[in-house]
Amino acid sequence: MIVSTKGRYALRVLTDLAEQEAKSGDTQRIPLKEIAERQNISQKYIEAIMTLLSKNGFVDAVHGKGGGYKLNRTPDQYKVGDILRITEGTLAPVACLEKNAQACPREKQCRTIKMWTKLDSLVETYLDSVTIKDLMNV
Repeated sequence: MIVSTKGRYALRVLTDLAEQEAKSGDTQRIPLKEIAERQNISQKYIEAIMTLLSKNGFVDAVHGKGGGYKLNRTPDQYKVGDILRITEGTLAPVACLEKNAQACPREKQCRTIKMWTKLDSLVETYLDSVTIKDLMNV
């Protein structure tokens, strides 16, 4: 599993939103432009990520003048594993363990499937134990 920039940036953006909320003490929507400047990520790329996060219920969004983004739950309720599954599609280390993968014709003879299954379990368990709150600097 290699986490793409989309996954890494989604974690940075959500952490940024959580930190800004913690610093200011309020839940005002934060304009995309401000997030892009702080994170040094193109506004267009963040927009695509935020659309994905919004459609999947991770953030609330208001478009237009006075709009922006905000978290819709507390930072400790955002699991890194959930965020990466949304942005990456899978956390599986091999294709045969991906959700809805076709059954492998060699599964019964496969000498490595137990190892891959264990690795998959370890990765998922670990990433589901880390939250946005854990990533915050505040």
